[in-house]
Amino acid sequence: MKNGKNGLYEDLKRQILTLELDPDEDLDEASLSERYGLSRTPVREIFRRLEGEGFVDIRANRGARVTPMSHSRLRHFFLVAPMIYAAVGRLAVRNVKPRQFEELKEAQERFRKASVEGDAISMVLTNNRFHEIIGEMSADAYLQPSLGRLLIDHARIGHTFFRPRTDDERNRVEKAVAHHDSFIEAIDARNEDAVVELVFEHWELSRENLELFIAPQGLKDDSLVDKAFIR
Repeated sequence: MKNGKNGLYEDLKRQILTLELDPDEDLDEASLSERYGLSRTPVREIFRRLEGEGFVDIRANRGARVTPMSHSRLRHFFLVAPMIYAAVGRLAVRNVKPRQFEELKEAQERFRKASVEGDAISMVLTNNRFHEIIGEMSADAYLQPSLGRLLIDHARIGHTFFRPRTDDERNRVEKAVAHHDSFIEAIDARNEDAVVELVFEHWELSRENLELFIAPQGLKDDSLVDKAFIR
């Protein structure tokens, strides 16, 4: 843990993305002020900054809480995510800068290392950073904030993907690593269509795991329900 405003900001972001702080969890302003050596004013400034980025909700007279994951929010996530990812990908190809491209490759190597080591938390964070950089490449003032909000929920509901238990699930993680390599190659080749095709392949790869987070298999299988209980 780091002290000061920047430390609080970075720690809260990480804790929200990795579910160390649960959706809808209240944030204790007093304890955070004491822990980070800050007065209440800078803590509130951090809360407002995080609210603007989609990490936190601030309620009048009730303080700040981690952004909840309501049914309507998740529904919008599944409807909108592929479209925004595809649009961002196209613009990334057109606007990528050499420095950003190097950052993308570095993020991929960190993601690859985390996947080899089976470090789920690092996979969540490095995957998030990989897609953040593609958003930065797009240089679009409208899409970037939307992408940032999508990535928060993608990280939070994607934890099942990065904790593979079967060979099939481990193969999916390996395929995700390969997709990232292909994104890098397509951006380097300035191939918009290839990037968009990869977006939908990548989305389909994670979609089933994202759905399992919301509705575990046992809840989705009607055959497990004793019909006597619903007559």
